[in-house]
Amino acid sequence: MSLGQQLAPHLPFLRRYGRALTGSQAEGDRYVRATLEAIVAAPEEFPRDVDPRLGLYRTFQAIWGSSQIDDHEADHAGGSDQEAIARARLARIAPLSRQALLLTAMEGFTVEDTAYLIDVDTAEVDTLVADALAEIEQQTRARVLVIEDEPIIAMDLETIVRDLGHEVTGVAVTRDEAVALAMEDRPGLVLADIQLADDSSGIDAVKDILAQFNVPVIFITAFPERLLTGERPEPTFLITKPFQRSTVKAAISQALFFDQSTVPAGA
Repeated sequence: MSLGQQLAPHLPFLRRYGRALTGSQAEGDRYVRATLEAIVAAPEEFPRDVDPRLGLYRTFQAIWGSSQIDDHEADHAGGSDQEAIARARLARIAPLSRQALLLTAMEGFTVEDTAYLIDVDTAEVDTLVADALAEIEQQTRARVLVIEDEPIIAMDLETIVRDLGHEVTGVAVTRDEAVALAMEDRPGLVLADIQLADDSSGIDAVKDILAQFNVPVIFITAFPERLLTGERPEPTFLITKPFQRSTVKAAISQALFFDQSTVPAGA
Protein backbone atom coordinates (compact mmCIF):
# COMPACT_ATOMS: atom_id res chain seq x y z
CA MET A 1 0.00 0.00 0.00
CA SER A 2 1.35 3.44 -0.94
CA LEU A 3 1.93 6.13 1.66
CA GLY A 4 -0.94 8.15 0.19
CA GLN A 5 -3.30 5.21 0.60
CA GLN A 6 -2.18 4.74 4.19
CA LEU A 7 -2.78 8.39 5.05
CA ALA A 8 -6.07 8.94 3.21
CA PRO A 9 -8.39 7.51 5.93
CA HIS A 10 -6.84 9.84 8.50
CA LEU A 11 -7.16 13.11 6.56
CA PRO A 12 -10.74 13.94 7.62
CA PHE A 13 -9.72 13.71 11.26
CA LEU A 14 -6.59 15.79 10.70
CA ARG A 15 -8.88 18.42 9.15
CA ARG A 16 -11.03 18.26 12.28
CA TYR A 17 -7.97 18.82 14.46
CA GLY A 18 -6.66 21.66 12.32
CA ARG A 19 -10.00 23.45 12.31
CA ALA A 20 -10.50 23.07 16.04
CA LEU A 21 -6.96 24.28 16.71
CA THR A 22 -7.31 27.40 14.56
CA GLY A 23 -11.05 28.04 14.92
CA SER A 24 -11.44 28.24 11.14
CA GLN A 25 -12.16 25.79 8.33
CA ALA A 26 -10.04 27.77 5.86
CA GLU A 27 -7.12 28.22 8.23
CA GLY A 28 -7.20 24.64 9.49
CA ASP A 29 -7.34 23.26 5.96
CA ARG A 30 -4.43 25.52 4.99
CA TYR A 31 -2.24 23.74 7.52
CA VAL A 32 -3.44 20.34 6.32
CA ARG A 33 -2.53 21.26 2.74
CA ALA A 34 0.88 22.45 3.87
CA THR A 35 1.36 19.15 5.70
CA LEU A 36 0.54 17.12 2.59
CA GLU A 37 2.75 19.31 0.43
CA ALA A 38 5.64 18.74 2.82
CA ILE A 39 5.12 14.97 2.69
CA VAL A 40 4.95 14.95 -1.12
CA ALA A 41 8.06 17.13 -1.37
CA ALA A 42 10.13 14.96 0.96
CA PRO A 43 8.53 11.53 1.45
CA GLU A 44 11.81 10.14 2.76
CA GLU A 45 11.46 12.41 5.81
CA PHE A 46 8.05 11.04 6.78
CA PRO A 47 8.30 9.13 10.09
CA ARG A 48 8.34 5.45 9.18
CA ASP A 49 8.96 4.06 12.65
CA VAL A 50 5.45 4.87 13.91
CA ASP A 51 1.84 4.29 12.85
CA PRO A 52 0.96 6.31 9.70
CA ARG A 53 -1.63 8.37 11.61
CA LEU A 54 0.98 9.33 14.18
CA GLY A 55 3.40 10.23 11.43
CA LEU A 56 0.77 12.38 9.70
CA TYR A 57 -0.07 14.32 12.85
CA ARG A 58 3.62 14.63 13.71
CA THR A 59 4.25 16.26 10.34
CA PHE A 60 1.29 18.58 10.89
CA GLN A 61 2.70 19.52 14.30
CA ALA A 62 6.03 20.37 12.73
CA ILE A 63 4.32 22.65 10.19
CA TRP A 64 2.18 24.29 12.90
CA GLY A 65 5.12 24.80 15.24
CA SER A 66 7.37 26.32 12.59
CA SER A 67 4.86 28.67 10.97
CA GLN A 68 1.83 29.39 13.14
CA ILE A 69 3.21 32.43 14.98
CA ASP A 70 4.59 34.37 12.02
CA ASP A 71 2.26 33.23 9.27
CA HIS A 72 -0.96 33.28 11.28
CA GLU A 73 -0.42 36.80 12.57
CA ALA A 74 0.71 38.08 9.18
CA ASP A 75 -2.25 36.57 7.37
CA HIS A 76 -4.74 38.02 9.87
CA ALA A 77 -3.16 41.33 10.77
CA GLY A 78 -6.18 43.11 9.35
CA GLY A 79 -8.70 40.36 10.00
CA SER A 80 -12.16 40.31 11.50
CA ASP A 81 -13.16 41.08 15.06
CA GLN A 82 -13.53 37.35 15.69
CA GLU A 83 -9.97 36.73 14.51
CA ALA A 84 -8.70 39.57 16.71
CA ILE A 85 -10.41 38.03 19.74
CA ALA A 86 -9.00 34.62 18.87
CA ARG A 87 -5.48 36.08 18.65
CA ALA A 88 -5.89 37.83 22.00
CA ARG A 89 -7.08 34.63 23.67
CA LEU A 90 -4.38 32.53 22.02
CA ALA A 91 -1.80 34.89 23.46
CA ARG A 92 -3.01 34.07 26.98
CA ILE A 93 -2.96 30.28 26.60
CA ALA A 94 0.17 28.23 25.97
CA PRO A 95 -0.16 26.66 22.51
CA LEU A 96 1.11 23.30 23.77
CA SER A 97 -1.68 23.19 26.35
CA ARG A 98 -4.37 23.62 23.70
CA GLN A 99 -2.74 21.06 21.46
CA ALA A 100 -2.47 18.52 24.27
CA LEU A 101 -6.15 19.01 25.12
CA LEU A 102 -7.34 18.53 21.55
CA LEU A 103 -5.04 15.63 20.77
CA THR A 104 -6.13 13.64 23.81
CA ALA A 105 -9.77 14.64 24.26
CA MET A 106 -10.90 15.15 20.67
CA GLU A 107 -8.51 13.07 18.58
CA GLY A 108 -8.24 10.23 21.07
CA PHE A 109 -4.47 9.90 21.22
CA THR A 110 -2.93 8.32 24.29
CA VAL A 111 -0.82 10.38 26.64
CA GLU A 112 2.26 8.65 25.24
CA ASP A 113 1.33 9.42 21.65
CA THR A 114 0.48 13.01 22.51
CA ALA A 115 3.86 13.42 24.19
CA TYR A 116 5.48 12.21 20.97
CA LEU A 117 3.39 14.51 18.81
CA ILE A 118 4.10 17.70 20.74
CA ASP A 119 7.62 16.65 21.74
CA VAL A 120 7.33 16.77 25.53
CA ASP A 121 7.81 14.27 28.35
CA THR A 122 4.87 11.96 29.00
CA ALA A 123 4.50 13.29 32.54
CA GLU A 124 3.96 16.80 31.18
CA VAL A 125 0.90 15.98 29.06
CA ASP A 126 -1.58 15.67 31.94
CA THR A 127 -0.38 18.99 33.34
CA LEU A 128 -0.76 20.69 29.96
CA VAL A 129 -4.30 19.37 29.53
CA ALA A 130 -5.30 20.50 33.01
CA ASP A 131 -3.81 23.94 32.39
CA ALA A 132 -5.72 24.35 29.12
CA LEU A 133 -9.05 23.32 30.63
CA ALA A 134 -8.62 25.56 33.64
CA GLU A 135 -7.74 28.60 31.55
CA ILE A 136 -10.44 28.13 28.94
CA GLU A 137 -13.20 27.42 31.45
CA GLN A 138 -12.33 30.59 33.34
CA GLN A 139 -12.80 32.62 30.18
CA THR A 140 -16.11 31.40 28.88
CA ARG A 141 -19.72 30.59 29.66
CA ALA A 142 -22.67 30.47 27.31
CA ARG A 143 -26.32 29.62 26.78
CA VAL A 144 -26.56 26.42 24.75
CA LEU A 145 -29.22 24.98 22.45
CA VAL A 146 -29.11 21.18 22.08
CA ILE A 147 -30.51 19.69 18.86
CA GLU A 148 -30.71 15.93 19.43
CA ASP A 149 -33.56 13.45 18.99
CA GLU A 150 -32.14 10.59 21.09
CA PRO A 151 -33.39 11.22 24.67
CA ILE A 152 -30.47 9.52 26.44
CA ILE A 153 -27.89 11.38 24.37
CA ALA A 154 -29.75 14.66 24.82
CA MET A 155 -29.82 14.19 28.60
CA ASP A 156 -26.12 13.35 28.59
CA LEU A 157 -25.32 16.51 26.62
CA GLU A 158 -27.47 18.62 28.94
CA THR A 159 -25.61 17.27 31.96
CA ILE A 160 -22.21 17.93 30.40
CA VAL A 161 -23.20 21.47 29.41
CA ARG A 162 -24.52 22.33 32.86
CA ASP A 163 -21.58 20.74 34.65
CA LEU A 164 -19.33 23.06 32.62
CA GLY A 165 -21.21 26.02 34.04
CA HIS A 166 -23.28 26.79 30.94
CA GLU A 167 -27.05 27.13 30.63
CA VAL A 168 -29.24 24.98 28.36
CA THR A 169 -31.85 27.09 26.57
CA GLY A 170 -33.72 24.07 25.23
CA VAL A 171 -33.60 20.66 23.54
CA ALA A 172 -35.01 20.27 20.03
CA VAL A 173 -35.71 16.99 18.23
CA THR A 174 -36.66 18.31 14.77
CA ARG A 175 -35.51 21.02 12.39
CA ASP A 176 -38.60 23.16 12.88
CA GLU A 177 -38.45 22.88 16.65
CA ALA A 178 -34.75 23.80 16.67
CA VAL A 179 -35.34 26.94 14.63
CA ALA A 180 -38.32 27.94 16.76
CA LEU A 181 -36.36 27.51 20.00
CA ALA A 182 -33.42 29.46 18.61
CA MET A 183 -35.64 32.35 17.57
CA GLU A 184 -37.48 32.36 20.89
CA ASP A 185 -34.39 32.28 23.10
CA ARG A 186 -31.23 33.07 21.17
CA PRO A 187 -28.37 30.73 22.23
CA GLY A 188 -24.67 31.47 22.35
CA LEU A 189 -23.76 27.96 21.19
CA VAL A 190 -25.52 25.16 19.32
CA LEU A 191 -24.84 21.42 19.70
CA ALA A 192 -26.49 19.71 16.73
CA ASP A 193 -26.97 16.09 15.73
CA ILE A 194 -27.03 15.46 11.99
CA GLN A 195 -29.99 13.08 11.68
CA LEU A 196 -33.09 14.20 13.59
CA ALA A 197 -36.57 12.87 14.29
CA ASP A 198 -39.05 12.93 11.38
CA ASP A 199 -36.00 12.51 9.06
CA SER A 200 -35.19 16.21 9.22
CA SER A 201 -31.58 17.40 9.21
CA GLY A 202 -29.58 19.12 11.91
CA ILE A 203 -27.49 20.68 9.16
CA ASP A 204 -30.57 22.30 7.64
CA ALA A 205 -31.70 23.46 11.08
CA VAL A 206 -28.34 25.12 11.65
CA LYS A 207 -28.44 26.76 8.21
CA ASP A 208 -31.83 28.23 9.07
CA ILE A 209 -30.55 29.51 12.40
CA LEU A 210 -27.37 30.98 10.91
CA ALA A 211 -29.46 32.81 8.33
CA GLN A 212 -30.91 34.79 11.24
CA PHE A 213 -27.84 35.32 13.45
CA ASN A 214 -24.28 34.11 13.93
CA VAL A 215 -23.60 31.50 16.58
CA PRO A 216 -20.83 28.90 17.00
CA VAL A 217 -21.97 25.37 16.19
CA ILE A 218 -20.68 21.94 17.13
CA PHE A 219 -22.02 19.07 15.03
CA ILE A 220 -22.36 15.54 16.42
CA THR A 221 -22.30 12.61 14.01
CA ALA A 222 -21.37 8.95 13.72
CA PHE A 223 -19.81 9.64 10.31
CA PRO A 224 -17.48 12.65 10.62
CA GLU A 225 -15.54 11.80 7.47
CA ARG A 226 -18.62 12.67 5.41
CA LEU A 227 -18.47 16.24 6.67
CA LEU A 228 -14.71 16.70 6.52
CA THR A 229 -13.83 16.45 2.84
CA GLY A 230 -12.41 19.95 2.50
CA GLU A 231 -14.45 20.45 -0.67
CA ARG A 232 -17.20 22.81 0.59
CA PRO A 233 -18.16 24.93 3.60
CA GLU A 234 -18.11 22.47 6.47
CA PRO A 235 -18.22 22.41 10.29
CA THR A 236 -15.29 23.85 12.18
CA PHE A 237 -16.15 21.80 15.27
CA LEU A 238 -17.24 18.19 15.02
CA ILE A 239 -17.78 15.44 17.63
CA THR A 240 -17.84 11.77 16.70
CA LYS A 241 -20.51 9.43 18.08
CA PRO A 242 -20.25 7.62 20.41
CA PHE A 243 -18.52 10.44 22.26
CA GLN A 244 -16.64 10.74 25.51
CA ARG A 245 -17.46 13.42 28.05
CA SER A 246 -13.96 14.85 27.65
CA THR A 247 -14.46 15.18 23.89
CA VAL A 248 -17.62 17.26 24.30
CA LYS A 249 -15.92 19.35 26.97
CA ALA A 250 -12.94 20.09 24.73
CA ALA A 251 -15.12 20.92 21.72
CA ILE A 252 -17.34 23.29 23.72
CA SER A 253 -14.33 25.03 25.19
CA GLN A 254 -12.72 25.49 21.79
CA ALA A 255 -15.89 26.70 20.06
CA LEU A 256 -16.51 29.30 22.74
CA PHE A 257 -12.84 30.23 22.83
CA PHE A 258 -13.11 31.71 19.34
CA ASP A 259 -16.53 33.34 19.77
CA GLN A 260 -16.62 37.09 20.32
CA SER A 261 -19.98 37.04 22.13
CA THR A 262 -18.88 34.69 24.89
CA VAL A 263 -19.16 36.20 28.36
CA PRO A 264 -16.04 35.78 30.53
CA ALA A 265 -16.77 33.59 33.55
CA GLY A 266 -17.43 35.64 36.65
CA ALA A 267 -18.49 38.71 34.67
